[in-house]
This record gives sequence, C-alpha cells and structure tokens, in this order.
Amino acid sequence: MSKEISYRQAGVDIAAGEAAVERIKGLARSTFRPEVLRDLGGFAGFFAPDLKDYHRPVLVSGCDGVGTKLKLAFATGNHGTIGEDCVAMCVNDILVHGAEPLFFLDYLAVGKLEPGQVEQVVSGLARGCRRAGCALLGGETAEMPGFYPPGEYDLAGFAVGLCERDRLIDGRAIAAGDVIVGLASTGLHSNGYALARKVLLEQAGLSLGDRLAELGGATLGAEMLRPTRIYVPEVLPLRERFTIKGMAHITGGGLPGNLPRILPEGLQAVIDEGSWEIPPIFRLVEREGPVKREEMYRTFNMGIGYTLVLPPGEAPQAVALLEEAGVPAFAIGRIEPLEAVSASRVRIDQ
Repeated sequence: MSKEISYRQAGVDIAAGEAAVERIKGLARSTFRPEVLRDLGGFAGFFAPDLKDYHRPVLVSGCDGVGTKLKLAFATGNHGTIGEDCVAMCVNDILVHGAEPLFFLDYLAVGKLEPGQVEQVVSGLARGCRRAGCALLGGETAEMPGFYPPGEYDLAGFAVGLCERDRLIDGRAIAAGDVIVGLASTGLHSNGYALARKVLLEQAGLSLGDRLAELGGATLGAEMLRPTRIYVPEVLPLRERFTIKGMAHITGGGLPGNLPRILPEGLQAVIDEGSWEIPPIFRLVEREGPVKREEMYRTFNMGIGYTLVLPPGEAPQAVALLEEAGVPAFAIGRIEPLEAVSASRVRIDQ
C-alpha cells in the first residue's frame, strides 16, 4: 500500500505562499491611489476611476515582461530591481499614446516559492508603480515545480491607463520638418540581453563581479541589472505644454524598429548619431563581439530609451524642461520625406 502524499511533497508549499502574501501586502498598499477600493472581495482588485474631467475616456492597456535579463538576477541573487523593469516596460508602452497609468498587475511563476525572493521582486514592482503613479492592484504568484528550476522564475506585467479619446497620440499628425527628441536610457533597459550575455559573459569571458574602469568602476552585474527608466512623471506633464505628435518607447528593435511604428506613410526618421553620447556598456558589447554598428542599433536602445516628435519651434523648450526634471534629453533627428531608394524608414547618419 502506497504511503499518503501531500501537496507539499509534490513540490507546492501553500504555507510558503501564504507567508509570501503577508510579506508583500504592505508593499502593494504603498502604491494605492485614492481610486483603489480596498474593502471588497479578495479574488480581484477594484479601481473606481474619477471620470468627471473626461468626455470620451479610453482605457489603454499593455503587457510585457523582462526577458532574459532575469538570468542576471538568478546569477547574482539580486532580485530587487527586476520588478521595476517589468513596470517600466508596461507603463512606458501605454505612455506612448498619452495615457496616464492607473493600475498594474503582475504574474510571477516560480519553481520553488521562496518568500524572501518574492518579497524582493515585489519590492521592485512597488517602487516602479510608485514612480509611475499607478496602483499595484493585484497579481498572481504560481508555484510550478518541475516547470522552472528552483531559484528561477518568470515575471510578466499588465498595465491599464486612461486617456481622453480626442487626446490620444498615435503619430498621424507627424509631418516633414518635425524634430525627434530623444530621452536618455539608463543603459540596456530590458532588451538585447541574449546578445549582451553571449558577447560579454561567454565570448569575452567576463564575470558579473568584474569591476570595469570603462563602466566607472561598477561591476558588470550592477551595470547590466540597472533598472529600466520609467518616463511617466517627466513626460505626462508635457502633454499640457507641447504639441506632441508622436512618441515611441525604444525597446526590442531599437530606433530602427520602433520609430517606424508611429510614422505616417511617405515619411522617414533621420537620426544624427553624434547628437548624444552612447553609454559605455554599448561600446563594450560592440567592441568585444565584435558587433556591427547596424546590428547594435537593431538590437539595443543605444542610450535613447524614449522619443518624442515635436514641431521644430517647441523642441528646445521641451529638452530644457526634461533636463530640469532630471532626464537628459537631446534633439537627435528630424522627420523627412521618405527616400525612394531607402530600404528602411529610419536613417542613422554617423
């Protein structure tokens, strides 16, 4: 006769799950906005938006993850910034359309539930939500033994924002002569890690603990785990002061892959490479590969994490205001009629 077996012996620890929930309750509460309804049932989150200033409100949603940047968190044991990355990837995407992020939900799937590790991840989620001004309204933590190795996990996020329909930004107003303003990234952000890890850790034989002079003495691991910048608090106020015709979040595909998503037919973006300083981490990857410059631009943000398209007369003041707010910004290019022979809708002049 077989011995009795429990869920815990099968790999799922309900007590650990309950302990994790207790650890993260306060983190979630720290992000709550007045619209969060706290005293309803426990199977869902509730948010009552204040719509009195909206005539035709539109909900704008986005979903994203962190990709193989997670492997660096596993390798270093530093899980405190990954949550910020997840929030950033979602809220920056809905910000592109002029939406104010309202609330965020996460999905965290683990091989073996470790409450301390979960708390680290959620601390980053909460920090990101506070910066973006949205509520961490809820989420799911799934323990999946045999699916993920112990110590490893996957993380996905879901953001919902609100915008007046007549003020949605979609790029249709962009015209030749408009200026492209680039906002500095904080480094690799959350894209291109398969190539960066291949080049730096496997091919060049560097270690995550190596301190590199060209990175200002920071360890390679700290540089590669630097959290993705959240642009919401600096960009949202610009809607009231400037004619923002289009915005793009520079993620996978870089400038050549993301700017065309907002360009009307018959137009191209011309980027002046020398208009900003490419951060050292990108130079390091390019050199150690070696990786062709074209491939670098197709894979990484190259130091520009977000772009605005503005009329030429408004660009200098927008750059100045962003700089005052603490986000380095540059006029990095312009919109021109599409060249008949051009194979790409983004031309990078080096």
